[in-house]
Amino acid sequence: MYELIIIGAGPGGTAASVYAARKQLKTLLITTDFGGQSVVSSDIQNWIGTPSISGNDLALSFEKHVRAYAGEFVEIRIKERVIKVEQREKKFVVTTDSGTYETKTVLVTTGSSRKKLDVPGANLFENKGISYCASCDGPIFSGQDIAVVGGGNAGFESAAQLLAYCKSVTLLHRSNAFRADEITVEKVTAHPNMRILKNVAIKEIIGNTFVTGIKYEDSSGEHILPVSGIFVEIGMIPNTDFVRGLVNTDEYGRIIIDPRTGKTTLEGIWSAGDCTDVLYHQNNIAAGDAVRALEDIYLFLRARN
Repeated sequence: MYELIIIGAGPGGTAASVYAARKQLKTLLITTDFGGQSVVSSDIQNWIGTPSISGNDLALSFEKHVRAYAGEFVEIRIKERVIKVEQREKKFVVTTDSGTYETKTVLVTTGSSRKKLDVPGANLFENKGISYCASCDGPIFSGQDIAVVGGGNAGFESAAQLLAYCKSVTLLHRSNAFRADEITVEKVTAHPNMRILKNVAIKEIIGNTFVTGIKYEDSSGEHILPVSGIFVEIGMIPNTDFVRGLVNTDEYGRIIIDPRTGKTTLEGIWSAGDCTDVLYHQNNIAAGDAVRALEDIYLFLRARN
């Protein structure tokens, strides 16, 4: 019987694991791998304390940090995928593709997966001009013409970030109406270097070694937009299937939490990071929120002893 099972080892699960070890909680960390979404980024410049680091190196540092403190308290199981979490009396049973484990508490830090652009060339040029994280990769394209795909808040917020250092930003949206807040749309579209293309269908990503443009179609025919970078913001898929029906989720499948503590709607389960309904999703936020949840879990467990 573990005191805590942490599911996921991105920035949230990693931070929580280090704190769990230091607080000497009998913990099991279950993850398919270390790193989270940012593992695909070539140059991360906003991870606090590290001016520049690749996603792969960040993932390696996560694992190294956890193993340095794990000792006899944190057991690590990599390459395991959680299939289901169940509540049985005063404990939880976590079932993976390799085994079954019992625990007093659970912390879910499984993040989310970005919806990928499904057109010819999108897979070929991923990380070669196509990015799914403006905060991570935006500064790489300083002074260049870039595009943002998506008409929701995330798309416009990414465009706002990119306008700070890119030569121009063109936002492409498949319909005439935006899903973003009106005030956000007005603020971003007012920028002199911002361009909007509505009612367009993206047909292909073109390039050589790296992206050189987007082929798209509108009512007047096919066109090519020359850009060197494309940021895709067409939605997220939270990795929460294994707790659906056990804790409350919002309409997108994100786990609903108390932002003060990370508690879910079921006593004994906490969550943090991109799989939750918090307002902003970033590596640093996920790590901080997971630590907050871990502090609350520690107090919860000690109160029961």
